Formats: sequence, C-alpha cells, structure tokens
Amino acid sequence: MQCTAFDTPQADALRVQSDALVTVSGEGQITAVIARDDPRWATERARHAAAGSLRELPEGSYLLPGMVDLHVHAPQWPQMGKALDVPLEAWLQQNTFPLEARYGDETFAESVYRPLVQQLLANGTTTAMYFGTLHDSGNRVLAEQCLRQGQRGLVGRVAMDEPSQCPAFYRDVSAQVAIAETEAFIETVARLPGNAHGLVRPVITPRFIPSCTDALLEGLGALAQRTGVHVQTHCSESDWAHQHVLERTGVTDAQALHRFGLLTRRTVVAHANFLTPDDVALMAQVGASVAHCPLSNFYFANSVFPARSGHAQRMGMGLGSDISGGYSPSMFDACRHAITASYALDEGVDPDLPAAQRGRHDARIDHVFALWLATAAGGQALDLPIGRIEAGQQFDAIVVDCRTPDSNVCVWPDIDSPADVLQKIIYNATRSNVAQTWVQGALVHRRAAA
Repeated sequence: MQCTAFDTPQADALRVQSDALVTVSGEGQITAVIARDDPRWATERARHAAAGSLRELPEGSYLLPGMVDLHVHAPQWPQMGKALDVPLEAWLQQNTFPLEARYGDETFAESVYRPLVQQLLANGTTTAMYFGTLHDSGNRVLAEQCLRQGQRGLVGRVAMDEPSQCPAFYRDVSAQVAIAETEAFIETVARLPGNAHGLVRPVITPRFIPSCTDALLEGLGALAQRTGVHVQTHCSESDWAHQHVLERTGVTDAQALHRFGLLTRRTVVAHANFLTPDDVALMAQVGASVAHCPLSNFYFANSVFPARSGHAQRMGMGLGSDISGGYSPSMFDACRHAITASYALDEGVDPDLPAAQRGRHDARIDHVFALWLATAAGGQALDLPIGRIEAGQQFDAIVVDCRTPDSNVCVWPDIDSPADVLQKIIYNATRSNVAQTWVQGALVHRRAAA
C-alpha cells in the first residue's frame, strides 16, 4: 500500500511516514515500511504495480493503526446510551443483569452480536476485548461473529457466583461449575473452525471481586496460571467497589487479585481509578495493564484515572469504551474523552478553590498520547503484535478519509502540516471518516459509497 501513515510507537512520539510503501505478507504481517527516499521504493512500487497488488491511498486519506478497545461489555450493546443516571449498583441490578440473563437464547445473542461486531469494525475497532455472559452458547455466538466478520476478538465467559451480589436468575450455581465452564469455553474457542491462527482468543473473566466467592477466584487464578490465557476483570472502579473489597479481603483489589493468582502479564483490569502507589508498583512488576475507560469513569467511578502518572511508573495501560457504561462505540471518542479527563484532573474543576489547589498537576495527556493508548499501548497490554505500522506487526489498520462529504475533519493543505492533520483527525474524526478497516491483512470493512 502506498500511503502516508501515522502511528505512535511510544506514548509521546508521533511517527509520520509520508508516501511510504507498506508491504504485507500473505499471512497479514507487515514485512516492510519503505520510505520514499529509500532506493528500494521505486523498484518495489513498480513490482507491485505490475503484479496488480499496489493499492494507493487517494489524496486526503491516511493510514492509522487499527483501534484496540480493551473493555467492551458485548451483551450490553442494546442498552448503550441509557440508564446512565443511576449509581453503579442500581445500574447492574435493575438494568444490566436482566439484559445479560437473556443470552442463553442463541437467536437473541445473534441479533445483538452480529451488528455489534459490524458497527465496531465500521468505527475502526480492529481488536476488542469482550466481556460475554455466563452462557456458553451466547459466548460462542460472539466468538463466531468475530471470526466471520474478521475482527480480532478476545472473548470472556463471565464468572459470578456470590449470592449477596448476583441475582438468583443470573449467577453461576457454584464456583466449581463456573471454573469448569470457563475451562470448557477456552477449549471451545481453540476448536472453532477457521480459528487456527488465533484471531479469536479466550479470556478468563471473573466479573469483579464483589460478585465472586473466594473459591471461584482461587480456581480461576489457578486456571490462569496453568493455561497462560488472558485475564480480564474490574478493579477499584468506584468508591463502593474499592471499599467493598477492602472490607472483605483486608487488601486492595489489585493485591487481592494478585493473591488469587489473577494478576499476570496478560491481565487487563478495567478502570483502576483508586490504585494505591503499592498497587501501581505491583501492576508494573507483574506486567498487568489497565483498561482506561474515561467516559464511563465520569458516570460510575466519580473520578479520573491518572494515565500520565501511571505511565511514568511503567504500568501498562490502554483505552476502553466500556460499552455500555460508556455511551460511544468510537475509539476516536474515547481518545477525546481521555484528553478531556486528563485536563479535568490536571486543572481541577471546583471554581471555589484557588487555581493552585484546584487540580492534580502534571496529569495532562495530548492527542498523541491518546492515540498511543488506543493503538500501540493496547497491543502491548494484550501482548500482541498490533498497534504500530512497522515490520513484524500484524496489518491491523484503518484508512481515514478526510475528504468524505460529511467529514468534520477540515484540512487546509497550505497551512496544515502532517502533524496538524493527525491532530485534527483525533479531535474530529467520526465513523464516516473510516473508509476501510483491515485486520491481519484482510479488508473487513469498506464504507458504503455515498
């Protein structure tokens, strides 16, 4: 592909590769990115043009890494954008659990998961880490939809068995059953037809400590240690959840997850707003990562995750939409919300306080950091070769068209540098700008012609 590519190999480093040739193997891996002034450029371009394998992006279109969404509640897709005016505990009991209980019906699961995957791809999300439900059949439908539509998916069978927190109509009958069914789902994903290359992967998924007994957490931790598969859960999301775990276990969420064997190099914990300094050091030590969900944090966590300081302490992280605690499926929106949240944390929001006392300074992030969170950082968190436009990475990418008729991205060639264009994309791009979505070298979404 001949294109101008933007990516962020490090948190504060924007890389612009202008008029480069990106060559991709038959297995979907980037084999080279050849600069315009490289002696190989003309030869390689001519060779691919003669073979009919040269794709040239038109003027005004740019290549970006595919977006990595580290936290999606797939069954909550139908309630996205509603019930955001109630506390977390009420939101779960009154809205979320009754909806999630329906996914034992494969027809209903299909009716939700097919458009979910389709719309995430259309928004540029090439990789999604999904919470499913406790229904094996519904989770299989979700994994199959990822495969059929070509999305890189990490799908978790949710485990939850604590009677005091989980309604009778929606909880595992025992820790032993939940552990056995989690292990069975790991095997189900491995055996899915067409999944030999691991495009879809299983995830061990205790919902969060309050909804799980110690026996379940211990069993899932042992399974994680034995299998090495990914782990996802929630961690220190809200004042209520953080305090609940402290009172029950005597330690913080992160310390408890580590004790249960659930904090590993392939663990992603959502939110983590209330991590202590010791928690951050532990996360960095084991290599676990945080799914920063800036939008839903405003609604349910009542605080802002300090992404800048967490990164400074070498803690892994990435970005999550948290559908449906977050109301937008767009990772461009997630980037924007992350920037806004960091400014709120940095400057403070209480006008009655003096400016010097109002915020937590040195917390700001910018559009480059936000893009890194949504791409390369997400790939690192998942321990997968995705998120950068360079040799050795999978060709998971999106083509952003700034000239589509309904674009909010207004580029002025005589005054905008390439870096300016990228900034405008991060702040203004919408689904309409995502002209193409590629996963592992396959074109999995093309915007419909106007």
